[in-house]
Amino acid sequence: MRATTTATILAASLLLAATAQAQAPQSFRVISPIFGQLVSFAMPSNFSAVLENTKDGHYIREAVLKDETPELWTQMITVTGEKGMTLTPGASPEMFAGTIAGGFRSACPDSFAARPFGALKFGRFEGFGAVIGCGRVDSGATRHSETALLITLKGASDYYTIQWAERGPESDEPPVNDERWQKRLLELSPIELCPIVAGEAAPYPSCVNKS
Repeated sequence: MRATTTATILAASLLLAATAQAQAPQSFRVISPIFGQLVSFAMPSNFSAVLENTKDGHYIREAVLKDETPELWTQMITVTGEKGMTLTPGASPEMFAGTIAGGFRSACPDSFAARPFGALKFGRFEGFGAVIGCGRVDSGATRHSETALLITLKGASDYYTIQWAERGPESDEPPVNDERWQKRLLELSPIELCPIVAGEAAPYPSCVNKS
């Protein structure tokens, strides 16, 4: 009787896993030249870019769910670049993440929370991961929470970030410990920095074919 029950539970678990996988949006590889390197990661196909700008050594690109706007969104994936930041004394992926977390904290000192993932490695390049969030933010149409998976990368000469943010109902503490953030780190993978090859255009085969 126990064996039959175990087999039934296993079959149900496999069915649920297959269903979840079927419902998950497919991803496509995004490769962008940002200052000194190509930044590559997996973007879920239900996102589309809504803003891209380069100014004074700072690059930013934002993508939201396809039925949402830059003003009204529930999820946003942001890529940034800081030109020449490796020359900044004391700069490190952890320090950079701390600076960004400090910006969050100043926006919501009474409802800020953070959870570090710690040091990460992307090929030969160093990085740092964390989840940071505000339980209550007044920006936008209504008060809400805003929590983000934050990945910082130290490139050959520049620093980069990839952030996956989500807005939800206001709360005393944002859901930084939710298991969704580890899953989203996997969804964005592989995350890579590749050299820019002179004369090479999109889709950047040297980075696509990188082993």
